[in-house]
Amino acid sequence: MKARFIFNPRSGHNVRNPYLLDRARRFIAEHELDASVIPTEGPRHATQLAREAVEGGCSLVVAIGGDGTMNEVATALVGTEAILGLVPCGSGNGLGRHLGIPGPGRGAFRTLLNGVPRLIDTGLANGIPFFNAMGIGFDAEISHRFNRLSRRGIGAYFRTTFNAFFRFRPQRYVIRDSHVRVETTAFIVSIANSDQYGNDCFIAPGAQVDDGRLDVTVLKSVDVFNAVPLVVRLFTKSIGGSPSVARLRGSHFVIERPHPGLLHTDGETHETGASIDVSVRPRSLRIMVPRPMRRQGDVSVTFGVAH
Repeated sequence: MKARFIFNPRSGHNVRNPYLLDRARRFIAEHELDASVIPTEGPRHATQLAREAVEGGCSLVVAIGGDGTMNEVATALVGTEAILGLVPCGSGNGLGRHLGIPGPGRGAFRTLLNGVPRLIDTGLANGIPFFNAMGIGFDAEISHRFNRLSRRGIGAYFRTTFNAFFRFRPQRYVIRDSHVRVETTAFIVSIANSDQYGNDCFIAPGAQVDDGRLDVTVLKSVDVFNAVPLVVRLFTKSIGGSPSVARLRGSHFVIERPHPGLLHTDGETHETGASIDVSVRPRSLRIMVPRPMRRQGDVSVTFGVAH
């Protein structure tokens, strides 16, 4: 199997622990793989490297980084026979957590050899692919600020969120699909493919990456009185139970807002128009995931090498 490993030196833990570059090289040597490791040099470089890998006959293209790196690599693999491998080492790792892909040191590299390919959906927001989640409003603003930080992590994320909270002004949105029209002022409009942002923060409990549908979560109002209860609900998979939240599910949505502005796709921000067309391309990306567990009596076993 011919493979390419794409390493983002600016992603999450890689900034502080660049040992994963050497770990990938050792993994290739130990298993005598026909593979190479290439660090990225800037934004969108991972997409270019992944496209070159597919054109060069690679059947496995591995992203070593967070959701942003995953997004760039996966974008080049949509609709191809190539399989995305993921060594999740970013700040949130939403897609990796949803799919049960372990982190480095916990079996991520072994999953590349012993896992199984799974077909998942691709979301599109004004033609921009996303695989975990996209959003507008406060979370796009936070993504924009967070991506400009030199030091990241969960602590930096919460500090950035707190500092922006009191200055952010919600907007008015109209959200339409073929059956429903919702007009509301909203703090966040999130459209998710998986069930979480990352770090087990569940914005769309029950969402599945291979059902041909996307899950919309609208946080209509967030203030000093309901912020903490909403955060608790996010981490306890109960966000849908809040009176400040509306949820929709479907395969195509149009979102209208007063002005052009930011949206984020898997945490990477883009300037786009006032109208956002969101759709899903079902089962369009192959990704390597751990083999499923099965029961033998009362004992769970995993096929392949133990992780």
